[in-house]
Amino acid sequence: MATEQIQTLVVGGGQAGLAMSHMLKERGCEHLVLERHRIAERWRSERWDGLRFQFPNWSVTLPNFPFQSAEPHAYASAREIADFIGAYARFVMPPIRCGVNVQRLRCRDASAGFVAKTSQGEIAARNVVVATGPYQRPSQPSFLPEKVDLLQIHASSYRNPAQLPSGAVLIIGGGASGAQIAEELVHAGRTVYLSIGKHRRLPRRYRGRDLIWWMSALGLDRVPAENRGEHNSLPLISGAFGGNTIDFRQFAAMGVILLGRLVSVSGRVFEFAPDLAKNIADGDMSLMMFLDMVDAHINCHNMLAPDEPSAREMLPDPPNLATATKRLDLRTEGISTIISATGYAYDFGWIDAPLVLDQRSRPIHRMGITDLPGFYFVGLQWLSTVRSSLLSGVGEDAQRLADHIKARG
Repeated sequence: MATEQIQTLVVGGGQAGLAMSHMLKERGCEHLVLERHRIAERWRSERWDGLRFQFPNWSVTLPNFPFQSAEPHAYASAREIADFIGAYARFVMPPIRCGVNVQRLRCRDASAGFVAKTSQGEIAARNVVVATGPYQRPSQPSFLPEKVDLLQIHASSYRNPAQLPSGAVLIIGGGASGAQIAEELVHAGRTVYLSIGKHRRLPRRYRGRDLIWWMSALGLDRVPAENRGEHNSLPLISGAFGGNTIDFRQFAAMGVILLGRLVSVSGRVFEFAPDLAKNIADGDMSLMMFLDMVDAHINCHNMLAPDEPSAREMLPDPPNLATATKRLDLRTEGISTIISATGYAYDFGWIDAPLVLDQRSRPIHRMGITDLPGFYFVGLQWLSTVRSSLLSGVGEDAQRLADHIKARG
């Protein structure tokens, strides 16, 4: 079978690949997008039924394509976001082939450029843009038990409380997904144990504005990658149940049994670090620092914004905060399900090219541009700023990379 030739190959047809196609089309750059599943597949098959987006509807946008909603201050469901990305694809009308898997990507043997081995043959390209996103392979603790009579799933496989067997649930990971799932299960009457680590707690709303509005006003949504420092982790926020500030003290008051960071497992016995109190204190500190920043900004710019002293009030510490359980026997506690809400890892094993991956198979780039001419990444967390992997920010990186590709000729 003859090798197909294309100027630029975009691998991935999600939000990043579609934004990249949009920018390449605007510049008249010939290209092809390959997507191994459907457009917005992960939003359709790897999100739970009750998920609510973390960003208010008014802030959701893709290049030249804002999210349309009769409720601008509400938080969209996973299905609504998937449909939005699908509508964006119809708006962009990219040259895309779905159901095509890129199995290997290598440099050309005798000339510049790359060859992609796909499930439908080989494609040669002068440029390649990897747009497979930051959520590629579910990451789970390596020491979870393998041969025990328990349901063990990653958050990407969780759908709803009825999916789980009767009994208590242990959720490992107190980030946005873990917190939303824990809250949903408690509302469904389940007993929930939640293991949390260090986190960055911020208010859902403060002094009349949503957090996302304040992040923009303060410039925190444009912190460059080289200055990320303590901004490395995404804030712990939720759009569930109308969107409320996540407070683990409130979770405890609702009945969630809080635990520190999981450190080891022996059969059905789980050991946790004695760091619960410190993790919650660190979350409180990040909250107060943010409130101080907003207050200073309001005072500096003489803004009219209602005072909100209640935002600094703390609920009483749960009784077991200082003496949280450090050893948990799942059988004794009646735990039948373990949900790992522990994020994702990169999966670039199909890339066989120098200079673009480090020894741990992480991308090597400067704002998406690698040292291998014609090889690019887009849609990754902190590609250039904190916004790089977000719907509202991916277009900025795609525009810059499209300009670079255009200049290559």
